This record gives sequence, structure tokens and C-alpha cells, in this order.
Amino acid sequence: MKKNKSLLLLLTLVLALSTLLAACGSNDKGASNGGKNNTPAENGNSGEDGLAADQTLRINLSAEPPTFDPALAEDSQANTVLKTMYEGLVRVDDEGQPLPGTAETWDVDGVKYTFHLRKDAVWSNGDPVTAHDFVFAWERVLSPETMPAPTYAYQLYYLKNAQKYNEGEISDFSQVGVRAADDYTLEVELEAPTPYFLGLTSFYTYYPVHQSVKGDEKWALDASKMIVNGPFTLTNWTKGQTIEVTKNDKYWDKDNIKLNKITMSLVNSSASELASYKNNELDRAGHPHGEIPTDQIPILEKDLKDELKIKGIASTYYYQFNTTEKPFDNFKIRKAFAMAIDRQILVDKVALGGQIPAFGFVPPGIKGINDEYRVENKDDYFAENIEEAKKLLEEGMQEEGYTKLPDITLLYNSNDAHKKFALAVADMWKQNLGVDVQTQNQEWAVFLENRQNLNYQVARAGWSADYNDPMTFLDMWTSNSPHNDVGFKNEEYDKLIAEAKATEDNEKRNENFKKAEEIFVKETMAILPLYYYTNVGLEKPWLKGVSLDFSGAIDYTRAYITEERK
Repeated sequence: MKKNKSLLLLLTLVLALSTLLAACGSNDKGASNGGKNNTPAENGNSGEDGLAADQTLRINLSAEPPTFDPALAEDSQANTVLKTMYEGLVRVDDEGQPLPGTAETWDVDGVKYTFHLRKDAVWSNGDPVTAHDFVFAWERVLSPETMPAPTYAYQLYYLKNAQKYNEGEISDFSQVGVRAADDYTLEVELEAPTPYFLGLTSFYTYYPVHQSVKGDEKWALDASKMIVNGPFTLTNWTKGQTIEVTKNDKYWDKDNIKLNKITMSLVNSSASELASYKNNELDRAGHPHGEIPTDQIPILEKDLKDELKIKGIASTYYYQFNTTEKPFDNFKIRKAFAMAIDRQILVDKVALGGQIPAFGFVPPGIKGINDEYRVENKDDYFAENIEEAKKLLEEGMQEEGYTKLPDITLLYNSNDAHKKFALAVADMWKQNLGVDVQTQNQEWAVFLENRQNLNYQVARAGWSADYNDPMTFLDMWTSNSPHNDVGFKNEEYDKLIAEAKATEDNEKRNENFKKAEEIFVKETMAILPLYYYTNVGLEKPWLKGVSLDFSGAIDYTRAYITEERK
């Protein structure tokens, strides 16, 4: 029954994405016309007479964002909050199509983009938002002097000479492909045609930043210094307790912003989050920034079936091996661990959200040569096989001279669902391989730091698409990527990704992506794919206008509360 449900979710995801995929393949003229003709507020803000008097949205974040600096952010919690406070050149709707943001219109000519900024866009202190603010922000992301170094700097490598500037090969930022032709005209030149670039400008690394932050390294940790250009301003941040954003009356599209305030509790207990939801203290609970207790999902499917929302999304849940740390510097030992678990049991009995077992890294629903990049086949890269896993483990131990494996710890960030899943996987390793694995939880910011510094053996991870192309899942594993926190380095892999970035030939790109993923998963087994995510959330019937896109990213800016909430 669960298996059929997973397949149904996959089909639903593919069908839901068909419009998005067609949009991503639009020609330049269509992209430009899209910027000129779409109106900016089309996410269901109708029925003003039925609005509740109190337009305060109440949600929970299961982890506190480490920073609100768009240049340094790298997690889904920060993404959720930053979307309320900032606006890029464009924003995207729940189907992934670009809508005018700070840019009112745009023109595309091959690798050259010209963005025409709206003149009614101002910062929360009243200063105009100009093209110079985007140049300043992008230079700040790419500058070798920015500390700590932005991990998402490579997302701007699509700009001409951006990588050379970031890596110190050139020192003059004027050679990078972005300039302010005047206060309201931003000209961008890319290294190569990039069909998904327009949507990428809605990503937080591309947000403008007010130039008052220059020289102030701690501005993003102080709510009083947050000058923003989005629909909401940060009005309260009590560390470890709550975050509050309030409607920005200076935002250019304020008339289409119905919420007056969004309050976000910071509770990492899924049981507490669900209890608060049931007590009507939260209007929404669950993914992507919260959690529903997995053992409660079957009950909620019966008791709150109209409020429970389960949607397939283009995201992957996986464990990653530190390939530089014993015993996982041995390929056969890594592969043994990957083959010795039963993913269907894990999604049916532990995750319980209709997830799809994963045997690759790029999830279903990502654009490729024939609509989808690859429809997953469980035997593409490896198969679950306990006897083969035992044999590989024995061979790997012999190669390393082990009579017993070193102590092994599986690291995960503090979260009830991650704990439950880690314990289940560790138990499978014990039963199937006879290996004792300790599990350890860490607070989110500490957990991220340890992963980035390769201070772990096995660690939980998840990746959601930043844009709809296989590149968002595969360029993160190149040798110089700051998100490559498994110690994986492969010249052929780097070459395949570089070629895919440099060509417009979709067949060539698709072939390179498949080869690269096979090297990373099958031939290296640097990660242990577990399942393709579903977004499992609860929404009160009075909450309308929430946008959840194909990747699982959520946008509350056009949401509103109806008078059903008393």
C-alpha cells in the first residue's frame, strides 16, 4: 500500500512540474515578455472582506538560523526567514515561474541580461534600492576578503569572470560580468548561456544588501541593524526563543501583503510543535522548517486529513561519509554500509511520509533532456544486498588490516525525526553487519560547522534544489566547492561538470550529468542515499496563499488569515 502511495506521489510530482519544466525551457523573448507582462501578486490574495482582523501568522522553526546575512546563509530555516525580509531581482511562484521582483522588467540577449529596476522599490529606512546595491552585494559574496568565506559564492560563478575574481586570479571586480549602467539598470553578462539563471536570481545569495553593512561584520546578528527591501522587517530576535517579522510599509507591493506579522517560535521538538498546532497556537506545522512526529502521520491521515498536506518535492535525504576518515576512507567499507539497509522498510516504518527510496542523488522531478533528468531505477548504481555487503565489509577490513572496525559515530542535528531514523539505520547495521554504531546529536550551527570541517565519520544530510536543473545537485561535489564536505575529489568529475556548464547542448549536458552522478555514487559511494523527500505539513483551514515550490522551499509573503480563525 505504501509502495503504491510513493509511486502515486512521484507521478503527482512529475505532473505538477510539467508547467514549470516547460517554463524553464522558454526562449529569451518569452523570458523577457514574462518579466514585462506578469503582475507581481498572484498567489491567492482574494476575498479581503473575509480576512481576519488579526493578520498574525504563527509558525515554528525547528532550528535557529545561524545568520541572516544573505551572503552567508546556507540552510532552509534562513531561507524561510530571508524570503520575508528581502527580495531579489525576481521572485518565483509556486510553479517556479519568475515574477517581477525588484526588477520590473528584463531583457535577455544570449548571455547578456538587462534588468530594469522599479523606481518605487526602497529600503526599510527609505533609501532607494538601486542597481549599485546589487553590484555591492554580489561583489561582497565573491570577494576573497569576505570572512567567513560565503559557501554559496560558487552560485555566482555563472557571471563572467566571477570565479577568477573569487579565487584571486583577477583583482579588479569591474571585470566581473555585472555593472550598474545607471541607478535603475543592472547589466549582467554570463560565462555561458544558462537557461535557469533568471530563476536563480530569486535565490538569497543574489539578494541586494544595503551598503551601510560595509565594515560591520556583525550587522546580520543585530535586529536593529537589519535594513531590508522585502515585504517584512525583522522586529524581534530573542536567541533560542522567537523571531518576529513585521509588515514593511515601505515595500513597493505593500498593498498585496495581507499579513501584519509573522511570529516564529524556535522549538526543535516535533512533539511540542504538533501539540502547539493542535492547540491552535500555530497556523502551520511541519516541513520545510519544522517537523511532524513520524509516528503521528498515520493518525493525522485519519484525524486531520483535510489539514495534512503531503507533496513530493525535489529533495534528497542521505547520509554522507567522510572519505578522509577511517574506516570510511575505504570504498568497500562505504559500499557495505550503503548496501546493508532496507530503504523501503525505513520509509514505510520510520519516515512514514510516502517517501521514495533513493539509490542515486538527483531526485525525480528535476528537468532534463526529456522533461525529467532521470526516472530513478533502484539498480542504477547499487542494490541492497546483505550478503554482498558482508563480503565487501570483510574485504575492506582485510585491506585496512582491521580485525575489528574502529569506533563509529553517526552524527545528526538535534531533531526527533532524525534521531528516530538514525537509531533505525544503526540497528540495521548492527543486525546485518554486526557493527556497533553510536549516534550523536548536535545543535544545528555546531553540526554544520563540524560537517564543513570534516569533523565526523558519518553524518546526516539533505539537499533541496536551488533551481530546476541537475546542476544544483552535482556542482556541489566539485573539488573546489565549499559544499563538498565529504572529502571527494575527482578530476574526471570536475571536467564533466565544467563541460556541462559551458555547453548549450542539452544532450551533452544530460550525458555528463549521468556520468558524473555515477562516478560520485556508484564508483565512489561518497554518500549513502536514503530517500527522496516528501513535504509533510499541517495547515489550518484559515491559512491561505502559502506558496510551496517544487523544491520544498516555502514563501509566506503573500499568505493571509481568513476570518475562520477566531
